[in-house]
Amino acid sequence: MIPSAPLAERMRPTSLDNYVGQQHLVGKGSVLRELIEKGMVPSMILWGSPGIGKTTLANIISNATDRPFFSLSAINSGVKDVREIIQKAKSKQFFSAHNPILFIDEIHRFSKSQQDSLLGAVESGTITLIGATTENPSFEVISALLSRCQVYTLEPLNRDELMGLVTLALEKDEFLNKKKVKIKEEHALLQLSGGDARKLLNLLELVVNNQTDDKIEITDEKVKQIAQQNIVKYDKDGEQHYDIISAFIKSIRGSDPNAGVYWLARMIEGGEDPKFIARRLLILASEDIGNANPTAIVMANNCFQAVNVIGWPESRIILSQCVTYLASSPKSNAAYMAITHAQAEVKASGNLNVPLPLRNAPTKLMKEIGYGKEYKYAHDHPNNFVHQEYLPQEISGKKFYEPMNNARENDLRKRLKALWQEKYGY
Repeated sequence: MIPSAPLAERMRPTSLDNYVGQQHLVGKGSVLRELIEKGMVPSMILWGSPGIGKTTLANIISNATDRPFFSLSAINSGVKDVREIIQKAKSKQFFSAHNPILFIDEIHRFSKSQQDSLLGAVESGTITLIGATTENPSFEVISALLSRCQVYTLEPLNRDELMGLVTLALEKDEFLNKKKVKIKEEHALLQLSGGDARKLLNLLELVVNNQTDDKIEITDEKVKQIAQQNIVKYDKDGEQHYDIISAFIKSIRGSDPNAGVYWLARMIEGGEDPKFIARRLLILASEDIGNANPTAIVMANNCFQAVNVIGWPESRIILSQCVTYLASSPKSNAAYMAITHAQAEVKASGNLNVPLPLRNAPTKLMKEIGYGKEYKYAHDHPNNFVHQEYLPQEISGKKFYEPMNNARENDLRKRLKALWQEKYGY
């Protein structure tokens, strides 16, 4: 007998007790779990990578709170579909103690007008919205809707959690538990699934079903062989998209414009959202190029704006220009490393006091106790610079920004060394 649903669907948990991962959200004593148990579920955005349980959590919330559940996919739904669901939700209110849940998968793909159509229903409580997104909601969800929703970040599943799912599937699934399966090697399973639980379970099923022996041994070689033979089936949900964007970014970071435009072409032909590509280029311009070529972020921002105006197919030309420019630019991650080190210092040293000369002194009392006293105004001094302590005393002289070895940042290093002498070691 052939199962009618994929393994990932057959193993989808129906309660919080069976839900794997996200203990910071749904573990005992967590805020979200307590809200669910009390039936006081707010509208929310679930943000996380593919296959870590966003849809499952939405279904569990619906079951646990005994609410009607409506589901839409942003890929193939429009304003008309949203309005129809809202009307159905209004009619359900007469028969249910709780307002219905509207789950929207990939809500980041909704346009502004589509998201606007949700506002009234969310604000009035006609529906409780649960949106799922793989993209940062700060960029992809309109501020009016975002302000009416709680944002919960789902963390990637770790190795033990993923292999726990595999073990559970082999023991509990009514089709797999009839077979004698031994996991001899697990690296390829985890590597090819990329932390995606849905992908992992479907790959497991694919590997098991492609072997006819009474005793099935799963090895890295066997997994890779079967996955390659069935690549079309394996990637039928378009999850290869995340591998391609990774290759795209790494090619540009590696200064290969040819590979960059190849992966760009793959995304274009696959129907990728041009704004998604342009936004990634904007992030890369700062993270991987930064002060090595400050024009890069200007170029990337102009590209993002142009793509928003132009759309397909002409945007491909603008994106190609930006990709080849960024790939050909000198590279530096110094700005990225600077803020990373600074945040690590803040976490390590806590909230250190602002030096008195740098403090704001809006009141007479503050002035009297020394706030702002002895502050030296840089523009009153030669070359608009004066030696002064700007860091808390405890970390005085600590260097966070380390210019890279390229023409522009070497000039910055020379200037900083001339200004600060030996203080920061430039």
